[in-house]
Amino acid sequence: MAEAYIVDALRTPTGKRKGSLAHLHGADLGAHVLKALVARNAIPAEDYDDVIFGCLDAIGPLAGNIARTCWLAAGLPLHVPGVTIDRQCGSSQQAVHFAAQAVMSGTQDVIVAGGVQTMTQIPIGSAMVCAKPLGFSDPFSGSKGWVERFGNAPVSQFHGAQMMADHWKLSRQDMEAFALESHRRARRAQREGRFDRELVEIAGLKVDETVRDTSLEQMAALEPLAPGGTITAAVSSQTGDGAAAMLIVSERALKRYGLKPRARIHHMSVYSDDPIMMLSAPIPATRVAMRKAGMRLEDIDLVEINEAFAPVPMAWLKETGYPHEKTNVNGGAIALAHPLGATGVKLMTTLLHELERTRGRYGLQTMCEGGGVANVTIIERL
Repeated sequence: MAEAYIVDALRTPTGKRKGSLAHLHGADLGAHVLKALVARNAIPAEDYDDVIFGCLDAIGPLAGNIARTCWLAAGLPLHVPGVTIDRQCGSSQQAVHFAAQAVMSGTQDVIVAGGVQTMTQIPIGSAMVCAKPLGFSDPFSGSKGWVERFGNAPVSQFHGAQMMADHWKLSRQDMEAFALESHRRARRAQREGRFDRELVEIAGLKVDETVRDTSLEQMAALEPLAPGGTITAAVSSQTGDGAAAMLIVSERALKRYGLKPRARIHHMSVYSDDPIMMLSAPIPATRVAMRKAGMRLEDIDLVEINEAFAPVPMAWLKETGYPHEKTNVNGGAIALAHPLGATGVKLMTTLLHELERTRGRYGLQTMCEGGGVANVTIIERL
């Protein structure tokens, strides 16, 4: 079978809500990583086959096929197309899958997979807010089939996070300890320069500005997101502004341009679970991926699982028995934020660089996604 190779990967630092990147148009934010990616690699810009970007709530400055707009805003060739996809939080991880599948099919040779999100300007759920004047209260209102199957149970990531915390008996104190460790790991990574090679400075921002020097005492003082619940802002991912991009090519392109691959896509799959609990899919998705790949988790050197909420990685760790010491080793979205459509490639960029730093071979990435979906990608460092 043909292979898909990762030649390069980079990301902007993540700006906090109303932070250093809040003023940037989404097209300019995405254009910044595209220009840097093209400039760093010996492939003429006119030879790129496609740009596949993830983005959610694609309204306002994120509307109109933001993948294409980013490429054009970067001043790159007019004839190169772009497409924007929405698989909720896994959108840019799915962009990697689509790019790799195109390369492996032999239909394309040079593709950018990435994502962009400006959450300060377009907060999560903005598309539904815009739909309310049209008479739609949520994506499921008016669906007879949905109500017959799932009743009127709330379809909310916050409700799902609480369901997970309750189901796996994760105490608020344990979740806050996990969140604190995320910040500590991220701060250590910044201090040791672990992110330096993957970051491209933008608007004067050189490092992720979301990491907090917090404490368990400060976390304990926060009010739950729902009365009587245990999920608070402290154990939730932060909103953020950011973009990320990854160059995926065929073996034919490697030879044509004299490129050295940094990794190959070893496995790709996607799987689903309960859409009401919503966030639990990484657990069965990982089991399916291991079976399909003919691997055991013991073969995996590092894991990135998106910290949408602390219960997601905590339940995954409980169910799989994989060591926390090898999971999100440089912190996760609780500390480093979750710029929705960009997060998939953002995490994979960090995973690739950390495999290179530690000389690991295999890295696995998974994340929960709206609708109870989870992508799994395994990359092999070369």
